[in-house]
Amino acid sequence: MPITLASIKNKLDSKIGEPITVVAQAGRKKVTRRNGILRETFPAIFVVELNQEENDFERVSYSYADLLTKSIEISFDEAASA
Repeated sequence: MPITLASIKNKLDSKIGEPITVVAQAGRKKVTRRNGILRETFPAIFVVELNQEENDFERVSYSYADLLTKSIEISFDEAASA
């Protein structure tokens, strides 16, 4: 992953509309895995529209700093977007 907030945003800008998986630390030994579509990027955050079969809510947002500090990890499903 890129090492500056601006480069993270630029990389995500090119992936808008693609399937994404977000793995976030939710506690000492607990992680949450959410699947959805990268919908929007803003100056400080990005928005993921979640898969409604797996989640109780529609959208979730994360900051670019979450990626920079490795609080979350993201991956794009290249097979599903091709």
